[in-house]
Amino acid sequence: MIELRDATEADLPDILAITNDAIATSEAIWATSPRTLEERRDWMHDRQAKNFPVVVAVEGDDILGFASYGPFRVYEGYAQTVEHSVYVSRNAQRRGIGRLLLDAMVCHAEKSGMHVLVGAITASNTASIALHRAAGFSESTPLPQMGRKFGRWLDLVFMYRLFESH
Repeated sequence: MIELRDATEADLPDILAITNDAIATSEAIWATSPRTLEERRDWMHDRQAKNFPVVVAVEGDDILGFASYGPFRVYEGYAQTVEHSVYVSRNAQRRGIGRLLLDAMVCHAEKSGMHVLVGAITASNTASIALHRAAGFSESTPLPQMGRKFGRWLDLVFMYRLFESH
């Protein structure tokens, strides 16, 4: 049975492996160089220190995916807008894990008094766009050629979910 729980230090090697696999094999993360364990550790500790979630999906002893959110932009006016990330291990995709993790981010953001939850998605990632639509997100007009990876320009779509005003 798949369960969600807060990430711990012991989960970092698996979180790193999922991150680096997405960097190496997909357009989901627009980074081109692998991350280090220390970078992932700093990222997780920073998120948790600011009361932002870092959640893992587990089945037995296996980490199948993770999700988090953090600041959308640095200026004070964006304080109630957060940007999320959801990543599922390649061997665990198409099992509903992404939806479980996304729903956890929606729930946490709403309970925390956020006003907008944003996901920045490569426009060609139709599976992620469909997942977000199914979870009640709206989408922006694609922003053309916002980044490059694998020798080609990538378009960007912002998917967003509004919560009640706070």
